[in-house]
Amino acid sequence: MSEQGARRALIFGVSGQDGALLARLLLAKGYQVFGASRDAETQPFANLQRLGIRDQVSRVSVSLLDFRSVLQAITRVRPDEIYNLAGQSSVGLSFDQPVETFDSISVATLNLLETIRFHNSAIRLYNACSSECFGNTPQPADEDTPMRPRSPYAVAKAAAFWQVANYREGYGLYCASGILFNHESPLRPERFAVQKSVLAARRISGGSKEKLELGNPSVIRDWGWAPEYVEAIWRILQQPKADDFVVATGSSCSLQTVVAEIFGQRSLDWQDHVIHQPALSRPTDIAESHANPARAADILGWRAKVRLPEIVRHMLDGEIE
Repeated sequence: MSEQGARRALIFGVSGQDGALLARLLLAKGYQVFGASRDAETQPFANLQRLGIRDQVSRVSVSLLDFRSVLQAITRVRPDEIYNLAGQSSVGLSFDQPVETFDSISVATLNLLETIRFHNSAIRLYNACSSECFGNTPQPADEDTPMRPRSPYAVAKAAAFWQVANYREGYGLYCASGILFNHESPLRPERFAVQKSVLAARRISGGSKEKLELGNPSVIRDWGWAPEYVEAIWRILQQPKADDFVVATGSSCSLQTVVAEIFGQRSLDWQDHVIHQPALSRPTDIAESHANPARAADILGWRAKVRLPEIVRHMLDGEIE
């Protein structure tokens, strides 16, 4: 606990969907929240602005690829908890930028771990892992499921996951990974398939004659609601002993099912407005992704409550509550 009484949290990736939602949650819990960005002076922090909390988050300029920069930031902020949600976040883009993806995820995580080890081993570190690390999981994946990554993004996330596990076991650091399955909100960038479909359905229902181009609509994923997933992220760092957790709904469906729900809620038949664009498919893709979030329920006391129809309604209406 910090000298001032209120816990201090430093969020890397605060400008993204999860970072902004987590910042809002921590502020509501009485934290003093610091948000890290490569250049905090020029970053608009649009998501923080949209949530109405931009002025409540203290911004810090830091490069996760520069060990000295990370050390300076942590020394200055003196956080009790660090949430690492930063890094290149697009699976598709990772095939075009594999080195940037690996560095921004794996090397960045290593810099954080080394800084904590040398500077203040009492800091608790959360690492954002991904269901992509598992590869195809026709059977529900849990924390003991072997990782078989199928993209440069997943390889980088898997490397960061094992770095965290090694520093926890080898140096006794309190560091833990949340293995999050797909989770959506209106804060998602349009490059993500669900948000892309939502925005297209809105325009088409308003009279647009456009066609929505998607990759493989038969891929199966576990789709959740991001605003409640950040509660699980916070709970992971509140446990007496650091551990890793799968965070998911436990129910999967195809992208086609999601798109049909989106267009159906606008009284549209998705088949009239969606075309398959093979060029949007990835060189190696995951056909099925299923999750078993039982450990999160048993230990964290967390269960996903918001299901697909409500997720779609929230996103079509632009609601983040």
